[in-house]
Amino acid sequence: MNNKLINDTRPEAALVLADGAVFKGRSIGVPGMTIGEVVFNTAMTGYQEILTDPSYKGQLVTLTYPHIGNVGVNQDDAESRTIFASGLIIRDESSVVSNWRSQRSLGEYLKQHGIVSIADIDTRRLTRILRTKGAQPGCIVAASEGKLTDEELNAARKAAADAPVMNGQDLAKVVTSDYRYQWSEGTWQIDNGWGRPGMRHLDAYPYRVVAWDFGIKENILRLLADRGIKVTVVPAQTTFEEAMALSPDGIFLSNGPGDPAPCEYAIEVAKKAIEAKIPLFGICLGHQILGLACGGDTRKMKFGHHGANHPVVDVKTNKVYITSQNHGFMVDEKTLPANTKVTHKSLFDGSLQGFELTDAPVFCFQGHPEASPGPHDIQDLFDRFLDLIKQAKN
Repeated sequence: MNNKLINDTRPEAALVLADGAVFKGRSIGVPGMTIGEVVFNTAMTGYQEILTDPSYKGQLVTLTYPHIGNVGVNQDDAESRTIFASGLIIRDESSVVSNWRSQRSLGEYLKQHGIVSIADIDTRRLTRILRTKGAQPGCIVAASEGKLTDEELNAARKAAADAPVMNGQDLAKVVTSDYRYQWSEGTWQIDNGWGRPGMRHLDAYPYRVVAWDFGIKENILRLLADRGIKVTVVPAQTTFEEAMALSPDGIFLSNGPGDPAPCEYAIEVAKKAIEAKIPLFGICLGHQILGLACGGDTRKMKFGHHGANHPVVDVKTNKVYITSQNHGFMVDEKTLPANTKVTHKSLFDGSLQGFELTDAPVFCFQGHPEASPGPHDIQDLFDRFLDLIKQAKN
């Protein structure tokens, strides 16, 4: 039996939903209060990658897999510079960390980054609520010691009721880098470490891509570098003209958090890139921005797609891919113009997962082909991007 169930000295914590539901548990992060949109992720592994995915900015992430933290955390598995999720909600925090790569426990990691989090709640019940009623604002409150006071619980109820919804929030410009930088690190090779032999110096990379950072994950950059692409990452509000001054062979629009509709600066970039017929690839938020740039509409989903087991079908080949997903908004397929062609659809709910333009070297994908965490089934989309760059360059 887990000893913490017998003599648990961790401070009390509570999750309060906007609809009034209250879940009491134990604090596994720092004391205090945090608000955000409560969502659930069905992935069985990859909690560190999920926490450090900037797309989770403004969200309280519920992990449906019951036992979390058994492999600890390490510096190599982070997908960005910090934890971007506003809070973590789990059933059971593993009391034993057992992995040769581990550098600290999950609880230590959460405290290091100042994240209010909760464990020991019924995540199955919570997930059923979110599935039935939809994602909704919530608040996690954690005592500094002992039990929560009535005043703390009442403050959490008010915070949850007053918390903003995700609609209308432009979070891409919140999480983006403040400066431009270049990326050369490739994926991990067991015999060579990070990068590829002969490709460690930027001058050796034959192709140049400007990547807009709306909350970009590092594994995206690694997969681009693996393909001989010299990536210059630019802040979210970089103009098309500023990027073209770098003489890129292609443009990449990254993943990111929030509502795509307010990101008018990014939509304008996509419109100009389409008009210029420069090779362009968009993922997640980048996919949604391309949809808006083409004249389509986006809308909020009931509870979104968050997980690493989402089946997606290639409508041309009828081949099925298992993919990682993390989005709460979607492009409305019916609103896209005639020069768009659907390439991928979800087998869970039939929602649009990818499209391309028939009159420009432009395509996009709603899910996360870079995975991290999740399956690598659809990483060939990066090869397709490289092929478009080669065709245009030659």
